[in-house]
Amino acid sequence: MTESVQHHYWQGAFIDDEEAGRRLTGLPATVEAALAEPLDTETVLAACEQLAAVLRDPAHPTHIRLAGHLAEGQDEAVLTELAAFLSRPELTRKLRRELGGTAPQRLTRPDAKETVYEAWAPVGLVAHIAPGNAATVAPLSLVEGLLAGNVNVLKTSSADTLLAQHLLAELAALDPTGAIAERVIVLRFPSSRQDWLSLMCAPADAVAVWGGEAAVEGVAAHVPPGCRLVEWGHKISFAYLTRDAWQEAGTLNALAADVCLHEQQACSSPQVVYLDTEDHGEVFAFAERFAAALAQMPPATGEDDLGPAEAAELTTTELVARLEEHLGLTRVIAAPDGSWRVMADTRPALTASPLHRSVWVKPLPRKNLLATLRPMRRYLQTAGIAGSRTDIAELSRLTLTAGATRVTPLGQMLGSYSGEPHDGVYALQRYSRRVAVQTDERFATTACLDDLTRPVTFPAPTGPLLDKAAVQQLNQSVDRRDAELYFRSGGSTGKPALSLFSYDGYDTQMRAAARGLLTAGYDPAHDRTANLFYCGGMYGGFISFFSILERLGGTQLPIAAGPDHQATAEILVTHQADTLFGMPSYLWQLLHEQADLLRAYGGIRKVFYGGEHFTTEQRRVLTETFGIETIRSITYGSTDLGPLGYQCTESTGGVHHLHADLHTMEILQTDADQPVAPGEIGRLVFSTRARRGQNLGRYVIGDLGRALPGPCPCGNQAPRFELLGRGGDVMRVASYFLNYRRFVAIAGQDCGYSGELQVLLSRSSVREQLTIRVETAGTAGPQEMRAAFLAGYEELRSAVADGLLDLVVEVVDGAAFDRTATSGKLRAVVDTRHC
Repeated sequence: MTESVQHHYWQGAFIDDEEAGRRLTGLPATVEAALAEPLDTETVLAACEQLAAVLRDPAHPTHIRLAGHLAEGQDEAVLTELAAFLSRPELTRKLRRELGGTAPQRLTRPDAKETVYEAWAPVGLVAHIAPGNAATVAPLSLVEGLLAGNVNVLKTSSADTLLAQHLLAELAALDPTGAIAERVIVLRFPSSRQDWLSLMCAPADAVAVWGGEAAVEGVAAHVPPGCRLVEWGHKISFAYLTRDAWQEAGTLNALAADVCLHEQQACSSPQVVYLDTEDHGEVFAFAERFAAALAQMPPATGEDDLGPAEAAELTTTELVARLEEHLGLTRVIAAPDGSWRVMADTRPALTASPLHRSVWVKPLPRKNLLATLRPMRRYLQTAGIAGSRTDIAELSRLTLTAGATRVTPLGQMLGSYSGEPHDGVYALQRYSRRVAVQTDERFATTACLDDLTRPVTFPAPTGPLLDKAAVQQLNQSVDRRDAELYFRSGGSTGKPALSLFSYDGYDTQMRAAARGLLTAGYDPAHDRTANLFYCGGMYGGFISFFSILERLGGTQLPIAAGPDHQATAEILVTHQADTLFGMPSYLWQLLHEQADLLRAYGGIRKVFYGGEHFTTEQRRVLTETFGIETIRSITYGSTDLGPLGYQCTESTGGVHHLHADLHTMEILQTDADQPVAPGEIGRLVFSTRARRGQNLGRYVIGDLGRALPGPCPCGNQAPRFELLGRGGDVMRVASYFLNYRRFVAIAGQDCGYSGELQVLLSRSSVREQLTIRVETAGTAGPQEMRAAFLAGYEELRSAVADGLLDLVVEVVDGAAFDRTATSGKLRAVVDTRHC
C-alpha cells in the first residue's frame, strides 16, 4: 500500500488520489443519496461521547494511534482539547444555545396553540476549507456540520498530518448505524489544485473557509451563486484600559499573559493596547511599565521557527517605529534578544501587530472610540477591558457598537465557554436553515410532524440492569453541577426516593411531556385547566405540570390538591375551569363530595390523570354522572426517569406511545433477564438519554406491560405498549400469587363497584388475613362482594377453602384509606404481616 492511499477518507474508507478525483466528479449524486435519510442529533452525540472517552484515556489503543498523527512539536494536549469539545455536556450545551435544543431537526410546534411546525434543517452539503497548522480546527468544524445534519467535505492542508482523517474515521466507526460515515469526506490536497477545489465547492450549499483575506478570496471564486459563504477570517483584538486600571500591577500581568499565550497567533490575542487618555506622556510611561511586565514572562517555545516573511515583517515594523521616534510619534522598547517589543504610538488608528509578542500602545479617549474603531469593524473581534463596573458596562456597549464581537476581562481574552458565538455568529445556525410547515385543524393533536413518518430508533442499550436501590446509589456520585433540581418520589411503592435533574434536562423532559399532552387531546388555545396535583415535600407532580402548562401556554389555575374540597370546587366554578389535572383518587373524592355543585355547573369536559388509573366502572360514572367527555392519562412516567409514555386520542386504558426521543424501552421476562416473545407480558426496562451527568441505563422501573404490534390508528409511528400493573400488584399470600388488579376487575364487573379499593394483608396467630377495603358496597353488600371475589378468583377460593386465609370485605370512609403523605396516591396494597 502506497502512502497516497491514506491521504483521503471518503464515507468510511481511505482512498488514493486517483479514486478521490473520480469520486469528486460524482459528488452531487453522493450528497443526494446521503441526505435521503436524516441524521438524528443523538447519533452524533453518542459517537462523540465515546470518542471523547477514548481521547481522555492515554492507554487506549485508539488514543495511541491518533497521537501518532500529531505534528512535530504538538503534544497530546491537542487530544485533550478535542476530548473537551466532543464531550456530551459541551455539545449538548452548544446545541441548546445555538439551535434551541438537542433535537433541533424535529418539526415541532414553537407555539402549541398553532398547527405550525418549525425546525432547523441542514443546508445540505457544507464544504470546509481548513487552515494549515491548526490541528483542532478541521475536525471540529466538520463535527459542527454533523450536528446540523449536513453532509460534509473537508479540505485539509497538504502540509498537515492525517490527524483529521483518522480522528473522523474513528468517529464514524463508533456509529453503528453508518449514518455519520455517509456524511464525512476528508480530502488532503494543496490549494493550488484548483480543479479539486472547484469540484468540492460546486455542489455545496455552504462553504466555510478559515484564513486571511487572500485565502477567502481564493475560495470565493469557486463558490456558486446562492451558496452561503461562511468566513472565519483573521481578526484583530485589542485591550482597552481606564486610568485607574492601568495603574494596577495586576492589570499589566494579566495583559502580558494574554499577549504571550499562543504567541498572539489566536484572533483573540491583543495586538493593540488602548488607554483612555489623550496624554502622550501617559502612553509612553505605560509602555515602559508594560515592557517590564513582558520581560518577566516565560520565554516562548519554538519561536525560532519564524519564516522569512514573518521575520521581515517584524524587522520592518520595528525599524519604521524607531525612525518615527525622531518625529516624537513613537517610542519602542524591545528585548535585547528581540523576543518581544512594545511600540508606543501617539496616533490612535488601529494598526495590526506583526505578532510574536509585539504590541502597540495607543491613546484613545472613550469619546473618540466609536469614530476611531468603527471603520475597522469587519476586522474586530475581542476587546479586553479593564476598569470599574460602570466603565466596563459603558465601554462594552461602545466597543460592541464599533464592531467588536466579544468583550472579556484582561487575562481571559483567549478563553472561551461552551456555546460561545464565533465572530459574532453561531456556527450551527450558519450551517442550518430555519424551515416551517403550516397545516390545518387535522393536525391539532400532532405535536411533532416527524412522528407521522418514522419512529426514532437508537441502538439497543447494553450493560447491567438497574433497580431503584442501584439508582439511588448512583445519585450519590452525581456532580453537584448536574444536580440543580431535587425531587422526591411519592413513596407509593416503598420508601420515597430522591431524583436529581439539571435544569436543561428538566426542560427537555417537560417539553416532551407537553408534546405528549397535545397528542392526548389537550387544547392549550381553549382548555381552562385546574392543576390539582399534590404539592410540597419535594414532590414533583404539581410543579412538573405547572411547567408543562407553561410551555404549552395553556390557561392554568394552580390550585393543587388540598383537603378543602368545597373551596376547590368553588374556584373551579368561579373561574370556569373545564379541564382537570390530578390523581384519580383525589379527583374522585372531589367530584363526589362536591357532586351537587359541580354537576349543576356542568362545565368539566376533560380529565387528564396521572400516578394511578381509573377503572372501567369509574370512567363510566365520570362520563354518565358528570358529563366528562375526555378521560386520558396525562403521562406515564416516574420521578426517577421523568415522562416515559403518552396517550393519543386512539389510546385507552394503559395503552401509551413511548417517548422515543427520550428513552429506549425493553420488555424482559419476569423470571429471566431475557426479552419476552412478541406480545408477551414482561418487565418494562427503560434507558434514558436525557439526563446530564447521569447514566440511567436499563432501569427496571417495576411496571409490567407488553408491546403492541402494528401501526396506531392515530398515525403516530412511535412504539406503543400497554401497562398491565406493577410488579408490586402481585402478592404472595397463603402460598398463592394474587393480583390486585384482579380484585379491582371483579369488583367493577360483577358488583358494579366504581369506588377506590385497597387490599390490607395481615397475620393472626392462626393464619393470614386478606382484607378488601371499599368505600361503599356499590350494588352489593360486603358479604355479597365477598362471595363475588371467591366465585371469580379460583386461587383465592382455594386458599380460603384450605383454611390458609381469612377473607374480609370492609366498608370504610374514603378518608380512612392509607395514602402516601407526599403525593396523596392510594396505596393499593398495604402489607403489615412483617410489622
